[in-house]
Amino acid sequence: MRAGQGKVIERHEIEAFLTLAEELHFRRTSERLGLAQGRVSQTIKKLERRIGVPLFERTSRHVALTPTGQRLRDELAPAYRQIQEAVARAIATGKAVTGTLRVGFSSQWASDAIIRAADVFRDRYPDCAVQIQEVQLTDPFGPLRAGELDLQLTEFPVAEPDLVTGPVIFSEPRALMVHARHPFARLESVCLEDLARTLLVAVSGDIPQYWLDYHYPRQTPERRPIAHGATAVYWQEVLSLVAAGRGASTAALRAAQYHSRPGVVFVSMRDAPPIEYGLIWSVNGDTARVRAFVETVCDQTRDGGR
Repeated sequence: MRAGQGKVIERHEIEAFLTLAEELHFRRTSERLGLAQGRVSQTIKKLERRIGVPLFERTSRHVALTPTGQRLRDELAPAYRQIQEAVARAIATGKAVTGTLRVGFSSQWASDAIIRAADVFRDRYPDCAVQIQEVQLTDPFGPLRAGELDLQLTEFPVAEPDLVTGPVIFSEPRALMVHARHPFARLESVCLEDLARTLLVAVSGDIPQYWLDYHYPRQTPERRPIAHGATAVYWQEVLSLVAAGRGASTAALRAAQYHSRPGVVFVSMRDAPPIEYGLIWSVNGDTARVRAFVETVCDQTRDGGR
């Protein structure tokens, strides 16, 4: 708030002025503000110097507002009360875990974790509903950015400036999905260098390149090229292409429990880093609902709820 051209009144000065204008007593003002009496006096003197005129008349027994002080109080007090009330309403809303929380997932095993956490969350916060929906491979962050979701459990890495990367909830060993007649299907495991000897399915969509490099690499650790073949947009298309022998695909080893089908074999990748799954949300979406659900999911993880 400005007092004259180029002069800004600080919040603590406004509080000190309005409190003294109400109490007209330095000791009571200092007690209400939790400040030393000398600090209150210094603050008022500094404010008067900024404004350029006295705001209070002081004697050893008496404190009174000057005409300028009265006018400032009358104009300042209503606006300051509105600010305090607005902040109080915002805090109350932020603390209330109510309304609807929309949570996304990117895989069936992530869905299982979300559903279990949602059951606990509903018991803890009965005034907050939870809606759960799948996020498609082709646009992994689109629903969050469009405001269609509040929170998401998804594969890492995620390094987006407009998204908050929360805790890792669990990690899964990696596998290579191949057709049953693929030479790798007879092996107990494969390594990352073996990817140079096969054809990977390609995926397309609004997907960051760093994410594709991690999950569908174009070269091995020794920089041998990895060929990519048929392109998929949705996960079901990836499964269909592998089953048709059109290419291989990396996946969580756990996917074999959910997507087992004739013609597809899951081969362990012995040297590949695990796939980590974590929570993400918008930088502007740090609400009480989101924080409460993140805490619930983490509690479930600590308790062994996978």
